[in-house]
Amino acid sequence: MHKMIKKSFYERTARHRITSLVDQGSFSEILPPGTVELSPNLKALDIPGSFDDGVIIGKANIIGTPVHVIAQEGQFMGGAVGEIHGAKVVGLLLKAIQDKSSAVIFLVDSGGVRLHEANAGLIAISEIMRAMLKVRNAGIPIITVIGGTCGAFGGMGISACLSSHIIMTEEGRLALSGPEVIETVKGVEEFDSKDRALVWRVTGGKHRYLLDHIQQLSEDDTNEIRNCLIYALTKTTEILDLQTLQHQQKRLEQQYAQWFGQKDGMEIWKSMNIENAEQIPMLSAAEVIQIKQGHHYAN
Repeated sequence: MHKMIKKSFYERTARHRITSLVDQGSFSEILPPGTVELSPNLKALDIPGSFDDGVIIGKANIIGTPVHVIAQEGQFMGGAVGEIHGAKVVGLLLKAIQDKSSAVIFLVDSGGVRLHEANAGLIAISEIMRAMLKVRNAGIPIITVIGGTCGAFGGMGISACLSSHIIMTEEGRLALSGPEVIETVKGVEEFDSKDRALVWRVTGGKHRYLLDHIQQLSEDDTNEIRNCLIYALTKTTEILDLQTLQHQQKRLEQQYAQWFGQKDGMEIWKSMNIENAEQIPMLSAAEVIQIKQGHHYAN
């Protein structure tokens, strides 16, 4: 029997991530290279721009289901959101509503706002958030994948949490403030950004999954992530009402009250009564999923 070769999502560019996840030959790019103006804000600062401003948008199929796709390129300015970058994302989200899309697939890989563009970047983030809520209000699920080199931080960390369904790999990271930002503001005693193992224990996919902050955990494998997307497309029902939001808020408040002051995911896992919690970083995604599904810990 032929063994399927594992293909890293983390190591791929945004364009290659898209083509590895959607049906072969189905992706149709909107605003392809050469059709978008380079960022005037970067040009004013004499900073080289990119022909796609760090984000690719378009339409594709997944097992024949038509979807709209957004993929941020973490290799360009850390996937940071500027004016044009944000406009492309917002435009695609609004087009998904217009086209009555089955779902929006959002491959998030961004440190947040592009500081070089100041207010233009901040406004772009707020417009993305507003557009995401419009998409969900229209009954269209937003399925977000976080597994790139930059993770999802800052405004894009908030935006990711506006999704209907989040898929993360262990390599992915999700938080409001990045490790370097916390260290700069609060000092290395509060958070050592050079301690990469600590960073992933606090912001990584396994931790977010165990805390119910995301819906699916995957290995860093495009084949497995595609399977997660297929599952999400067939199982995710869009519910965005006050009762649902209040329930989510109550759960987060309970977690805050229980674990405020803990500085390491390991401490939280132990308090959740996970046996051999110190082994979590070494386990596969499947093993962590089994632990959670087995109810071997108390919420």
